[in-house]
Amino acid sequence: MAKVIVIYDQPKDQEGFEKYYYNVHIPLVQKMPYLKSAEVHRVLQSQNTKDQLFLFDELQFDNPETLSQAMSSPEGIEVQGDVKNLMQYLRKPPVISIVE
Repeated sequence: MAKVIVIYDQPKDQEGFEKYYYNVHIPLVQKMPYLKSAEVHRVLQSQNTKDQLFLFDELQFDNPETLSQAMSSPEGIEVQGDVKNLMQYLRKPPVISIVE
């Protein structure tokens, strides 16, 4: 199994972020090939950080190979490119990690 974890800090424009994120960005993510599941988790509380964490996304793939294929697909490239559109609502880019 392989996952992409995306961590967003509190947006500077939460209403605009949520509107764009749920109506545009997430539908793009859901079109990615080989995607087994996509979950969004709202952060209720964080410890041991000064960051104001807001959302965690978890995208699951069967293995690192299918994750790589998904990210290099036209749909994956579109999702990655769409992050720049989210930036108008954010203070800083999201943290993106690939995990087992």
